[in-house]
Amino acid sequence: MDPMFVLSLVSRWIHVGTAVVLVGGLFALRFVVHPVLAGRPEDLAAIRGRWKKYVHGGIALLLLSGGFNYWRAIAAGRVDGIYHAMVDTKILLAMGSFFLSSALVGRSAGTQKFRDAAPKWAGVVLLLGAVIIALSGVVKVRDNAKQASLADSAAAAAASVGTKAAE
Repeated sequence: MDPMFVLSLVSRWIHVGTAVVLVGGLFALRFVVHPVLAGRPEDLAAIRGRWKKYVHGGIALLLLSGGFNYWRAIAAGRVDGIYHAMVDTKILLAMGSFFLSSALVGRSAGTQKFRDAAPKWAGVVLLLGAVIIALSGVVKVRDNAKQASLADSAAAAAASVGTKAAE
């Protein structure tokens, strides 16, 4: 089996799996944990301290696997202007999401205003996550359709050449 294929597959699994854990975890925190513990700041702080490891580790994994996936798409020649527009938009939205997620689990005084309104900002991060996931789906389906179209064109060209050779 081609080692680059295996590496690409593992990178994609890491990327999607990490996004699932982070978005799902934030959803649970926002809609399940926070409403129950809203009056207990010490418990919320303890949960935030544990969640921080997942947020920071997840951001690192998303940056590494996303960068690799982006490089592979460029190296394979699967990109055009629309691809760049959608993926670059995803990257910008992800950077905003990373900042807000880090602010929500941080301890600095400068980001305290985000923690004070944690449900609101968690909702913003979830919205950003939903848009990123939607764009990812469009990019993937578009890429698959583009590849199928290229394969159909190649098959039609080969059939045309075969017909002309038979004449």
